[in-house]
Amino acid sequence: MAVNVKAFFQATNPGKALFQDNHEIEQKYYIDFSSVRGGQIIEDLKDNIAMWSPDEPTCQLFTGHIGCGKSTELWRLKQQLEEEGFHVIYFESDKDLEMGDIDVSDILLTIARQVSESLETLEKVKLEEPKGLKGLLDGVSKLLQTELDISASAELGVPGVGQVTVDEEGLEFVALGIGKITAKAKSSPQLRSKLRDYLGPRTNGIIETINQELLEPAHEKLKQHGKNGLVVIVDNLDKVDSSPKPWGRPQPEYLFVDRGEQLTGLHCHVIYTLPLALRFSNDYGTLIQRFKNPAKVLPMVSIQLQDGNNCGEGMALLRQLVLARAFPNLEPEQRLKKITEIFDSAETLDHLCQMSGGHVRNVLRLLNEAIKKEKKLPISRDSLDKVVQNFRNERILAVEDEEWELLRQVAKTQKVTGDDGYQRLIRSMFVYEYQDDEGSWFDINPILKDGVQLKK
Repeated sequence: MAVNVKAFFQATNPGKALFQDNHEIEQKYYIDFSSVRGGQIIEDLKDNIAMWSPDEPTCQLFTGHIGCGKSTELWRLKQQLEEEGFHVIYFESDKDLEMGDIDVSDILLTIARQVSESLETLEKVKLEEPKGLKGLLDGVSKLLQTELDISASAELGVPGVGQVTVDEEGLEFVALGIGKITAKAKSSPQLRSKLRDYLGPRTNGIIETINQELLEPAHEKLKQHGKNGLVVIVDNLDKVDSSPKPWGRPQPEYLFVDRGEQLTGLHCHVIYTLPLALRFSNDYGTLIQRFKNPAKVLPMVSIQLQDGNNCGEGMALLRQLVLARAFPNLEPEQRLKKITEIFDSAETLDHLCQMSGGHVRNVLRLLNEAIKKEKKLPISRDSLDKVVQNFRNERILAVEDEEWELLRQVAKTQKVTGDDGYQRLIRSMFVYEYQDDEGSWFDINPILKDGVQLKK
């Protein structure tokens, strides 16, 4: 039966991480790239919790280029930890927080909300009334009543004015109250400023209260009912904006370096995603001291080796990434026999993989756009080339003159230093990181390699 072009288009959606809906078909889409990404990174994250420290809280950092597959791997980690007997809470921080303006108190309250909501769904896990957290929210509500008019307060649902009152059930009140407050704060810079003036001096007390009233009793209750503990995965913090705070400190350094000790203060297992550029910051050494261990890095899928030769295994796995979306029920070897049902030639598929640079989302993004341009199958090399050219034009417009010189240096040395300019190359995804048995090395995004500016 011929592949349905609309179904194939939907299956190649570049914005959707696998395993979120736990559909059986998504298991068949998944390709294990660990052999061409420097090792079992997710296995290491899991072992640090389940094997080496199941009863003592751990705090780990996970990083990589945006779109390289971190969310899919974290969903896979969630499944594996649940199989090990842990209660795992995964959430995308950018849905609750304004990524251009975040403080530690915002992250802590969002974690408290997510934990409260999750525990509310467990009939056997009932905690005592969280008086300290309710008192904190009561204080916030009084602040809002003085700073907002009645209609704005009603939208927030603050006590005495809207839907949320201090008479609600404990965890339900905490979850609903924090949710409404953070939702309003996300859209209002003025309100965020007022809240931080109130919450900032209380941060250590907030951590202590969350630990004593929420995390520690949750851990004990979970253990009593056969679970091994509580794990919180905070995804998408790597998307935090690099803009400076009012006093000039870049936001990533402020959160993870200056306030890193507070992020590690929660008494449960926590995994945060970290902006990749921080690995090249002069403050990275201090960050490691705060979090006790370096960040685990998910590099690009290797499409070539450091010596310039092709990486046959990486290319073979990327081909399967594409073909599995069209033929999920076939074995890998059977899929290869059907390449010409999707592309006009095997060379066109290989060109797609090479132009992606091993960036998983870009494989799907280029493919998705090529399907739209062709409007039928198979996809021609001409349609793919037009899509690649459009992407190249967009990326070249974003490269500044001094960055072209830095890119020429990367092409020569395959290295990136802690210089601010190189951090920009990483953040902008002009340069990709790869790993092999000898460690990390870097190369230019293939989309840019044919730019005439690079050859000057």
